[in-house]
Amino acid sequence: MKEKMPLSELPVGLWGRVVSLQKGDVSGYRLLDLGLVPGTAVQAVHRSPVGDPTAYHIRGALIALRREEAGRVLVKPLA
Repeated sequence: MKEKMPLSELPVGLWGRVVSLQKGDVSGYRLLDLGLVPGTAVQAVHRSPVGDPTAYHIRGALIALRREEAGRVLVKPLA
């Protein structure tokens, strides 16, 4: 498994730990507000049949993110 990958590529059912995120605009700050800060554990829970959006378990909440948003978050998969 890759050492680091975009959250959008994390397979359903697996956990990852946030390493960094790209926050250059308003949507980047929204990700911070949702709790996606470095060190946070996140799990890909369910991917839409069409592939977008994907539901993620983040700090006790289930949050749907579009592929573009999730692609801004870099995670390290947890075994």
